[in-house]
Amino acid sequence: MFESLSDKIDGAIKTLKGQGRISEINIASTVKEIRRALVDADVNYKIAKEFTDKIKDKAMGEKVLTAVSPGQLMVKIVFDELTELMGTEMSEINLKGNPAVILLAGLQGSGKTTFAAKLASFLKTKRNKLPLLVACDVYRPAAIEQLKILGEQIGVTVYSEEGNQNPVQIASNAIKEAKLKEFDTVIVDTAGRLAIDEAMMDEIEKVKNSIQPGEILFVVDSMTGQDAVNTSKAFNERLNFDGVVLTKLDGDTRGGAALSIKYEVHKPIKFVSMGEKLDQIDVFYPDRMAQRILGMGDIVGLVEKAQEQFDEKEAQRLQQKMRKNKFDFNDFLTQLAQIKKMGNIKDLMAMIPGVGKAMKDIDIDEKQFKKIEAIILSMTKTERENPELLNGSRRKRLAEGSGNTIQEVNQFVKQFDEMRKMMKKFTTPGAMKGMMAGRK
Repeated sequence: MFESLSDKIDGAIKTLKGQGRISEINIASTVKEIRRALVDADVNYKIAKEFTDKIKDKAMGEKVLTAVSPGQLMVKIVFDELTELMGTEMSEINLKGNPAVILLAGLQGSGKTTFAAKLASFLKTKRNKLPLLVACDVYRPAAIEQLKILGEQIGVTVYSEEGNQNPVQIASNAIKEAKLKEFDTVIVDTAGRLAIDEAMMDEIEKVKNSIQPGEILFVVDSMTGQDAVNTSKAFNERLNFDGVVLTKLDGDTRGGAALSIKYEVHKPIKFVSMGEKLDQIDVFYPDRMAQRILGMGDIVGLVEKAQEQFDEKEAQRLQQKMRKNKFDFNDFLTQLAQIKKMGNIKDLMAMIPGVGKAMKDIDIDEKQFKKIEAIILSMTKTERENPELLNGSRRKRLAEGSGNTIQEVNQFVKQFDEMRKMMKKFTTPGAMKGMMAGRK
């Protein structure tokens, strides 16, 4: 996610290393490179310039403390400004009403129908809601069938009317159905077009006026960059939507949409969606996204994902082992199945500070899981409990026993060691206090 942007900003900030203080001379090239990185990420030049001007104004005259380098200070300033640019705080979805009505809008191909199912699953499992999905894309029969299939997968009812080509009527009837059968939330999936046209806007505006939704979400493909921002402005003028959903964040995302939409339409990003799996949806936190762009990871997000899979006693046990640097291969193996449920392993590792960059060129897939499991299962009981015992001869034996090369075994052991170090660092009380102090 945003790897190119992250690398360029990191490179720009590194130019300040070794400097004793921030001055107009040594900050000029840094600010210029950050602005260039933003423009390359498809952020509008005006936004990029205003953003970097703020950074420069804040940085100039700042005293660099003995314990803080100019580069570290610049990271803090850029972090604050990125967070501000993307919305400062998390924005909750409005679920008021009986039923609560959520209207989804967006262009065709934005991932709207898939997101509708993801949102229904999210509200069902994490907000204890009983949602009803409504198929109002009457122009694309495949969309109705897709929604039915997705609804069946997550155990959510889908309302549709075969042969009815009137989305306003279908949406209105769905609200009546929800009240009759006591659904507390209605999610309306509307038709998209390949481009904005008057007929499309008129139709969705009529749907809005008919059902009076408490929440209107604009769903946008994050890979479209600045075009996404322009489209959102057009939709907002007609619908005055409440929030934005960024989809396909696992694709070739440059970052322009995430960094520009809030500035342009003054509406918060509320959700982000990655991949096709129906649990790959996250509430959008501007500060966490800023952390990830700057390579600072997202420990809070990682912990939250872990808490969804681990019970409290297990989490406490693991935390104690991490603090003592006693997390071993047995723990790793028993948690591997749970980690698979949490999402893509590479994305998860990117949430650990310092690990994301180290793993950006490593492609970890399901086959990698099997390789890792084979390596661990080839270890003796003592080796699993004491990772430090794995010397050269033992690793050679593991390679032969697991059907891997010695290089693959070495790579895994190295990654495991780095992970242990990070776990210990970020689970010690002193380290956490230092992190919190640094953000004040």
